[in-house]
Amino acid sequence: EVQLVESGGGLVQAGGSLRLSCAVSGLTFVDYAIGWFRQAPGKEREGVSYISQSSDSTYYADSVKDRFTMSSDYVKKEVYLQMNSLKPEDTAVYYCAAGLFGLGLGTAGYDYWGQGTQVTVSS
Repeated sequence: EVQLVESGGGLVQAGGSLRLSCAVSGLTFVDYAIGWFRQAPGKEREGVSYISQSSDSTYYADSVKDRFTMSSDYVKKEVYLQMNSLKPEDTAVYYCAAGLFGLGLGTAGYDYWGQGTQVTVSS
């Protein structure tokens, strides 16, 4: 069974940092695009970052560029999202997702999703 499990969320003050982890199992890790998404209350789910498996490169939404860093450990089959200089508007449930054709920051093409982890940034 394909499973993605996020961890590392919590409550942090503005300007602080958190590191999210996503453990992936049940699929051939290197064949998939892996992305981070977030959804704030009353808002659409939006892409935060993703890793291109073909180029081993990372991509970021403009709203988090230069503050967030995504990385991947292909041996452990884990992906990470280091979040620095957090802002209240970063408050959301953060999800990791995987898909064979899911390159990009849109949700289309990502077939497998974790349950999410809550990140709350206070002012």
